[in-house]
Amino acid sequence: MQVLYPRCAGLDIHKDIIVACVRCVSAPEHREVQSFCSTTKGLLALSDWLAVHGCSHVAMEATGVYWKPVWHVLEGSFELVLGNAAHIRNVPGRKTDVNDAMWIADLLAHGLIRSSFVPPAAVQELRDLTRTRKQLTREIAQHCLRIQKVLEDANLKLASVLADVLGGSGRAILKAIISGEDDPVLLAALAQGHARRKTSELREALRGRVTSHHRAMLALHLQLIDALEHALTDLDAAVGLALTPIRQHVQLLRTIPGVGDLTARVLVAEIGVDMTRFPDSAHLISWAGLCPRNDESAGKRRSTRVRKSGTWLKTALVTAAWAAVRTKNSYLFAQFNRIKARRSSKKAIIAVAASMLTAAWHILRNGVEYADLGADYFTRHDMQSTVKRLLKRLTDLGYPVQPASSS
Repeated sequence: MQVLYPRCAGLDIHKDIIVACVRCVSAPEHREVQSFCSTTKGLLALSDWLAVHGCSHVAMEATGVYWKPVWHVLEGSFELVLGNAAHIRNVPGRKTDVNDAMWIADLLAHGLIRSSFVPPAAVQELRDLTRTRKQLTREIAQHCLRIQKVLEDANLKLASVLADVLGGSGRAILKAIISGEDDPVLLAALAQGHARRKTSELREALRGRVTSHHRAMLALHLQLIDALEHALTDLDAAVGLALTPIRQHVQLLRTIPGVGDLTARVLVAEIGVDMTRFPDSAHLISWAGLCPRNDESAGKRRSTRVRKSGTWLKTALVTAAWAAVRTKNSYLFAQFNRIKARRSSKKAIIAVAASMLTAAWHILRNGVEYADLGADYFTRHDMQSTVKRLLKRLTDLGYPVQPASSS
């Protein structure tokens, strides 16, 4: 097998130690293995050791977050390759850190490691911000559920009357309960806006058994929610600042049906704005885990389920897809109904999400706005098949029709 990189190295990265193997086939031909600690001093020593051996390419596995400091130190000095651990797994048995490093070096030398997508530093920082924002939103939702649990324990049916317990009316009532108020009439009078129409229902819902323990728990959760919302405000400001150089791309992505400002931010944070990293839209869809897998044996397809992948991008796209299919007379609406009739809603929404990601790839690559193909795209795309299917449907219903001959 042809050797593509005569002088390269493979790294087996762990939390506290890094095992490096240098593979040199040019004179003097040799292979050397050495271990380094994962501290900054150790990483700098690793970089110097690789430079002394004249390594041009260095490969490593994507092991948790432990590969990132190594990448940051070696970036710029060597051509780095980040491999998927599932793709470069060795034959089971006789596994050691030294063998792993030697195996990675051998695969890299022959060009058998497919490099994973590593976005630029600015996009990585934006990705951290958007992911943290989603985690904070989830924590706020969890504390809201815990508040409802405490209210139910006190037999206060506030969630059954108000759509949002943390809205203006809900917060006013919760703060009054925490301060010691237990009169349902006075509590119901704190309702604001449209909630005032439910005064009688609120009076009945707020008649319960509230103890000091309930008040303490409500105060604790409400305080945590306020702190999280304050952090969320600061985080949004940081995201807006990080988006300044690429705000135009975000605006272009917002032209896709179902894609709002938040989803557009997640898209650029997860896939970046440089689409040259993906040869075509199909590679991007496969990377996002939105295409059917290939699982065939003896001429039989065993499974077409989408593979497991990072949930950040896939979740955002599927959520946006459900919003997009509500737009009538659009291509995405027609695609969803077309696939749903033959398969299922789940497969149809995955297909719509893949189409939206395809559109995002073209938008970011060409710098253009979204152009809808129209609800009649599939009819125009295959007119003869549509006519044949409709004629067969009429025949099955007892209305045989012969197509008019074209003169």
